[in-house]
Amino acid sequence: MKNIIITGTSRGIGYELALLFANAGHQVLAISRKTPQALIENPNITCLSVDLSKEDDLAKIENFLSSTWKQVDAIVHNAGALLLKPFSETSTQDFEKIYKVNVFGVASLTRISLPYLKPGSHVVTISSMGGIQGSMKFAGLSAYSSSKGAVITLSELLSEEYKERGISFNVLALGSVQTEMLAEAFPGYQAPLSAKEMADYIYDFTLKGNKFYNGKVLQVSSSTP
Repeated sequence: MKNIIITGTSRGIGYELALLFANAGHQVLAISRKTPQALIENPNITCLSVDLSKEDDLAKIENFLSSTWKQVDAIVHNAGALLLKPFSETSTQDFEKIYKVNVFGVASLTRISLPYLKPGSHVVTISSMGGIQGSMKFAGLSAYSSSKGAVITLSELLSEEYKERGISFNVLALGSVQTEMLAEAFPGYQAPLSAKEMADYIYDFTLKGNKFYNGKVLQVSSSTP
């Protein structure tokens, strides 16, 4: 059984993913600002209330890893912040808020976890089709989509930097999934996949994908958006 860190577990894909791993017997560190009761009650899940944009909160993760786990087998960077606003109205502070979660949070958590990642560990970053070069883009998502492009490049770089240690870094660029975040970005749109269905895919990829991929970006999308 493995030790798995998952961010963004308060709802949607992250919530379903935490339950999948825990119910299969794995130990899960569920990181989100809000902690659902179902996760708190699961004996295989440790919930930490953490805002990834705040350095002081990140210390909670570092303290847990140093005192309790000692080893991390996989990380799923699933947390994401979204802003739907015309670019002309998007301030520097707006960009900073999105990037602090979607990019800096990914970098910080990875850096904190590095001493505990061993050969065979797999770091999976959940990006978006909006971050893929040449994909269809949507007005109002300049901060969000550009941040999702940034973590793609970050993961490619980390896969090169840590390949000698046997740590794999891959990205899943998701298309539309029926989550609360999608409803915020595209009101009224009905996605072809549920959060549970996508969580099933990510679960398998996290456990097995690093046998086949490293430093790669997989486009997981059956629709546009």
